[in-house]
Amino acid sequence: MRHDTAPPAPLGGSPEEIAFREGLLVGILVGEGHFGGDGKQPQITLRMHTRHSQLFDWIQANFPGGKLFGPYFHGGRHYFQWMARGRFLREVLLPLLARRLTAAIDIKSYGCYMEMLATYGLISQPEATDTAPPVQRRATAHIPSAPAPAASASLALDSDHV
Repeated sequence: MRHDTAPPAPLGGSPEEIAFREGLLVGILVGEGHFGGDGKQPQITLRMHTRHSQLFDWIQANFPGGKLFGPYFHGGRHYFQWMARGRFLREVLLPLLARRLTAAIDIKSYGCYMEMLATYGLISQPEATDTAPPVQRRATAHIPSAPAPAASASLALDSDHV
């Protein structure tokens, strides 16, 4: 008989410390993670080079409940794989992602996350669609503002002299 014990709770701390840890984990998952499943149950997978072993140790210490596999060495690749499944995924990670991951942060990761929820019956497809804000596909970070009208007038080329 299998006993599905409660997942360990993430570490406590000040609201700022908790927000930092949650934000860092979400950032790592957005950049390197995979939201999917094995056809039977949902899972979030994080696979990274063995050079990042210290980061995996940090994840294990701050978010106990996921499972770390590896190191693996094949096909010229050297990596660890961390997986979140079962009660840990449902009771710890999904509520964290519901608080922290939005389409405004990363539309692709958010879409994969919402698809995972819908695929595994964790949210209905209409709800997933209704909760997603409109997609803006233009880059907004670090774009210099347009010059003021007076400055742009001085930069304009006279088409007769071009």
